[in-house]
Amino acid sequence: MNNSTSHSSDGTDAVFSRSVFGAPCWVSLSSRDLSATQDFYGAVLGWQWREARLGDRFRTALADGVPVAGIAGVASLWHMAVAWTPYFAVTDADVAVARVRERGGTAAVGPISFPPGRAALLADRDGATFGIWQGQLVTEWEAWRLAAPTFITLHTRDAFDAALFYGEVLDWASDLPGCCDIEYAGGKVLLRSQGVVVARIDSGAVETPPDPSVRPHWQIHFTVDEVSARARTAEKHGGSVLKESEHEAVLRDPDGAQFTVTVTSRRPR
Repeated sequence: MNNSTSHSSDGTDAVFSRSVFGAPCWVSLSSRDLSATQDFYGAVLGWQWREARLGDRFRTALADGVPVAGIAGVASLWHMAVAWTPYFAVTDADVAVARVRERGGTAAVGPISFPPGRAALLADRDGATFGIWQGQLVTEWEAWRLAAPTFITLHTRDAFDAALFYGEVLDWASDLPGCCDIEYAGGKVLLRSQGVVVARIDSGAVETPPDPSVRPHWQIHFTVDEVSARARTAEKHGGSVLKESEHEAVLRDPDGAQFTVTVTSRRPR
């Protein structure tokens, strides 16, 4: 057995964050109305639901039986923004939080214990919110990656500065075995884990000066088979369409959280 797996209480192999450190490993949504959120995403993305271990304000979304996302109905209670947040796997949450603070970012919550692991909610130095996770993964990484998000995108003012920040916090492109690789392509930075593109940092064309109107944020892209029908369903269930093309649409749920639906064939390589 390697140092990335062990046997869980039910006899199956448990996979831990250190096996894919630096890569996104989970996404979570803060919500004001848990019931309405479940109805909306159930209709738009076809998700089913089960209660999470954390209590009756939390739900786990299932895609074909695979846990793919967490919903927390605590936005009003905890005075949080309604938003989708990606979580990155780390080997040590305390070290990652210290690195964020040292580099001008902020720690909003944690690290705190969320069995079977530890989590923290953070913001980079431009204000984009993200999380980190240390411990047993909710879903084995490859199964999660194929079942839910296509990838995640950071829209920011300076892609290269952001890549430096996240690289130092999450050990991207380091000399550690198994770390994530980064590739600079025009005004974008691509993040690869195990050879697969799992995230993108985008600040526009190289010759374009940073746009002060851009509010840096991480956008979650979910895989769908067809865009138009999902967009119409979102509108029917109280959401809105911010941008739409044949292959991709940016949607807003009734609570105000933005996300993107992307057809499977458009997954980046």
